[in-house]
Amino acid sequence: MNIIKTNIEGVLIIEPKVFGDERGFFVETYNLERYKEAGITLPFVQDNLSSSARGVLRGLHFQKKSFAQGKLVQVIKGRVLDVAVDIRKNSPTRGQYVSIELSGENKKQLWIAPGLAHGFLSLEDGTIFSYKCTNFYNSTAERGIMWNDKDLNIDWKFEEYGIKKPIVSEKDQKNLYFSEM
Repeated sequence: MNIIKTNIEGVLIIEPKVFGDERGFFVETYNLERYKEAGITLPFVQDNLSSSARGVLRGLHFQKKSFAQGKLVQVIKGRVLDVAVDIRKNSPTRGQYVSIELSGENKKQLWIAPGLAHGFLSLEDGTIFSYKCTNFYNSTAERGIMWNDKDLNIDWKFEEYGIKKPIVSEKDQKNLYFSEM
């Protein structure tokens, strides 16, 4: 497994070893000891899957304070542009983001530490997205930041991916702006 540090402390790109031949492939998607060596030491307590059509934009989501979740995310099938935003108050990279294309084909994972916001843009119909979370979901602690926040200025690469307008849930259309946090 190859670990790539990003410009944000607590965001890691993980490239698992993939063993493939004419029969298909095998990949170890989680191993407690290997991930501990990479600095991911929080226990995972909940796994989630979502399915999205092409153009669906989910996020930017986070849970506040004691309910904050670390997430190990990957795409099982399809492709996404995945984004992690540093929203920690005293972080030197507050307001900065990391984006990476995750796909069923490249099998990359992204580790997003607690205290960061997360979102993704689905690039294919039927994309299946997997989250391993370090804390349980709590609806009263759930928060969101607008995906098109001008202060964050996230490049979702719509033109590059041929997406004219993202499909955003009614709930995510009511998220706060970064300056309101």
